[in-house]
Amino acid sequence: MKPTIEEVKGKFRKIIAEHRLGNEPVEVTIGTLTARQAIGSPVRQDFPLLEGREVMIEAQFKDSFGQAFTDRPHEFKGSLNDVLSLKLDTNDARAIFDATLNAVMAHLGMVTGVRHCHDDELEKCAAEIAKYILTNYGKVKVGLVGYQPAILENLVLALGSESVRCTDLNPKNIGSQKYGAKVWDGRTDTERLISWCNVLLATSSTIVNDTFDGIKTGADAQGKRLIIFGVTGAGVSALLGIERLCFQPH
Repeated sequence: MKPTIEEVKGKFRKIIAEHRLGNEPVEVTIGTLTARQAIGSPVRQDFPLLEGREVMIEAQFKDSFGQAFTDRPHEFKGSLNDVLSLKLDTNDARAIFDATLNAVMAHLGMVTGVRHCHDDELEKCAAEIAKYILTNYGKVKVGLVGYQPAILENLVLALGSESVRCTDLNPKNIGSQKYGAKVWDGRTDTERLISWCNVLLATSSTIVNDTFDGIKTGADAQGKRLIIFGVTGAGVSALLGIERLCFQPH
């Protein structure tokens, strides 16, 4: 089976060809944003971005922008054809590609919500995500892939701690209880989480860190609903028809 990122790359190549963008002298510049530039000053201080485990990069294409989370930030400058020629076998290359995809699709009016929310908007978004799941799926068991404190707490408030589990890659979080919900190891317990839950809610940065395919394959095999959240997955979700939640983007 073709990796998701390669499937998306093929679709993106067709979009660039259709709009004749590849041969234009267009440059895409990606620069690392500080945590404060990316998300402002939220109430909580334990977001991965603020702890320095992930960095937000931003691509600019003409008058539009696109963002992506990554643990391997790398600046890039070149044409869209240069982006298409990248080998997408590392986190930094996938992040460059993903942020660029988001920026170009935003420019073409094919996606919205490609820049991260700020300050108290993170709390508002988390509350809306929990409300959305409760309204649309009922009091189900939700597996959260990727520790996002505001989302986790709001899911617990809406569904109860017995109905929420989380996986994460940060050793500091693994094995702990956050807001009453257990945090399992994202390297070894993803299949366990999928088996346990009814709805799987995954951070879209899994697209960049190369764990998304395993998550999607497991969810599909077990007939579990997969939803992603965040700005990183804007273009990918639009091209592949994957449900994405992002209620307070810019």
